[in-house]
Amino acid sequence: MNRDNRFCGWIDVDLSEEGEKQARDAAELMRPYNFRFGHVYTSILKRSLNTAQIVLETLNHPEVEITRTWRLNERHYGALQGLDKEETAKKFGEAMVKVWRRSYDIRPPPVEESSEHYPANNPVFDVVPREFLPNGESLKLTLERVMPFWESEIVPELRKGKPVLVAGMYIRSYFILAHGNSLRGLIKMLDKMTEAEIMEFNLPTCVPVVYELNEDLSVKSKKYLLDEESLKVSYTLSTHHNQQQLNMIIGQDASRKQRNQKRIKRSKCLICF
Repeated sequence: MNRDNRFCGWIDVDLSEEGEKQARDAAELMRPYNFRFGHVYTSILKRSLNTAQIVLETLNHPEVEITRTWRLNERHYGALQGLDKEETAKKFGEAMVKVWRRSYDIRPPPVEESSEHYPANNPVFDVVPREFLPNGESLKLTLERVMPFWESEIVPELRKGKPVLVAGMYIRSYFILAHGNSLRGLIKMLDKMTEAEIMEFNLPTCVPVVYELNEDLSVKSKKYLLDEESLKVSYTLSTHHNQQQLNMIIGQDASRKQRNQKRIKRSKCLICF
């Protein structure tokens, strides 16, 4: 679905071969740092679970327990779900589609309750309380959905000094596998971005970023596990959906890191990709 440049959201598609390779390459970028995960959290979408499994297997931690939660699901794109992004831009105009995709508090058109993409019509989402089923979400609504999980599950572990991994976000020893917009919401919160800043922010696909946090959980430092030149290229390729070249760059950088073992301070460390 993402490979075809469509709005995926809550559509429960599996990883493509390309997506599986991206997960392995992201794991290889983390390998030299010897991260250890005590628990893994993912969304209830198959692509999230499968990414977590691939990362853990690649890093030789297949035994780590995985917990799934709907609160880490990707943003629900409403009536745009399943539509081709370029065709949607031609129909509604690039400016309007950019507002729907990138703004903080403007929702896309709602999906009809009769649609196959309305969550109540998919038994996968029976675990979600009906009053919380979305018919379309802005980034603001996505963040509001994620934050109760952040506050109740992640913050207590961070305050204990436990490592948590959030794929889509990762926080030391605990691995949380979310999605692009779930992460954008959390990054907005961590980096204290304005609504205008988050609208222009692009998160490179499958490039781990490490946050070191202070005792009050404010950001002490932030580091991408990709060299600066490759990171600049990855921003451009992610924006233009050139996944083949992006995969090649990430794979090459992972190989270099295998030859140059590094260490990152473990205390209150959050890793996202």
